[in-house]
Amino acid sequence: MAKEIDFIKNTTLLNSLSHEDILENLNNGNFRVVSYKKNSVVHFEGEPCNKLEIILFGKVVVERIDKSGNLLTISEFYNDDILGGNLLFSKSHYYLMTVSTKSPTLMLEINRDILFELFNHNSIILRTYLGFISDHAIILGEKIKHGNQTLRERIMSYLYYEQKRQNSNHIKLNLTKKALAEKIGVQRTSLSRELAKMKKDGLILFDADSITLLK
Repeated sequence: MAKEIDFIKNTTLLNSLSHEDILENLNNGNFRVVSYKKNSVVHFEGEPCNKLEIILFGKVVVERIDKSGNLLTISEFYNDDILGGNLLFSKSHYYLMTVSTKSPTLMLEINRDILFELFNHNSIILRTYLGFISDHAIILGEKIKHGNQTLRERIMSYLYYEQKRQNSNHIKLNLTKKALAEKIGVQRTSLSRELAKMKKDGLILFDADSITLLK
């Protein structure tokens, strides 16, 4: 139980709760910790979303089958990411695609009504949740905005903009890699992989604080 409390305490959404509050919610069933084996289905397409889920550790993916029968990964989620946040209070609260695990995963489940009670009693949790919803709306907007652009094209568009703004090929990053990934509408891991490929192709050099355009 102590380990589960530590996991929950370290989440962005619930870090304002004390260890005692978390323990009480676990004991009375308001919080439920669930473990999944690798390649387990968490939600099927069309299943209603009645609870918020926070990934305590592991990897979860959203997948769909294309017209050719190929299984495509749409989104990936990791520690501290949230599932169902954008659906939970929607009139159409149904999963549009299958959600499954790609590694052993531990998740915290909070029923919709319980979550609403938390909002009423803890404005910090409510503010954090609204920030999460807003950030994901921005990510969706960026994906629509970029349309059929490849990830590399999106990265280069951002770099060319910053090159002009900073008047330098050595571009200082005023945001984290995670924030940059959200800005261009991709997962952080996808951004990191593409930056590594661009470096290998001789297009850029980069470190934690900057990216240098070479061509």
